[in-house]
Amino acid sequence: MSGLGDEAAVGGQCSVHVPRSGRKLLLERAWEATVVEQQERELPRVGRFPAVQPGQPAIERLAPTSELVGYRGPTACAAAGITYRQLDYWARTGLLEPSVRSAYAASAQRLYSFRDILLLKIVKRLLDAGVSLQNIRVAVAHLQSAEVADLAGLTLMCDGATVYECTSPQQVVDLLKGGQGVFGIAVGVVWQDLEATLGRLHAERTDTGETLIGHDPGDELAQRRNRAG
Repeated sequence: MSGLGDEAAVGGQCSVHVPRSGRKLLLERAWEATVVEQQERELPRVGRFPAVQPGQPAIERLAPTSELVGYRGPTACAAAGITYRQLDYWARTGLLEPSVRSAYAASAQRLYSFRDILLLKIVKRLLDAGVSLQNIRVAVAHLQSAEVADLAGLTLMCDGATVYECTSPQQVVDLLKGGQGVFGIAVGVVWQDLEATLGRLHAERTDTGETLIGHDPGDELAQRRNRAG
């Protein structure tokens, strides 16, 4: 007996008595585990949309209207029904710039908020109705100064030249009686449609830069049917 306590381990050897080949294998496994752990830490974080951060409860899910959610230019175009050329021109001329991140940031893409894209959709409708850019600029500036929660209750009436803001059904009726309202835009309806659309498209967290994957129930249903077939 050596008197060092090596024999106290029942049915095994201490690390001093592990053969050299065994020690090399143990070192290789330890090194591989360290590399895998480091790679896992460096993997980009990709979340579902609405997003749930790792370790956080479901109450932290983000809605498309959240201030923590932004949308890149191509997504904004798809949701608003406009071309990228229009988006770029309106941003460069100051008609409607992205409020989350402008193109002036170094090596950064534009990032639009929910309100930005809501206004993009409204601008598109006003243009289609023949409203001048000058009047559209006035309308956009007014809508940007309003509280986001108040936008859903507005109705914009237009006679082809002037845009009127109505906050009640009676105001809409009064404009129609006076012959001033040719068509109207119920902002609340546009809001609901946009919220559903953006929920199916990719987004980005404004605080962490995490990619949020859109959730399209139609795609999931198609995948299930394909698996069943």
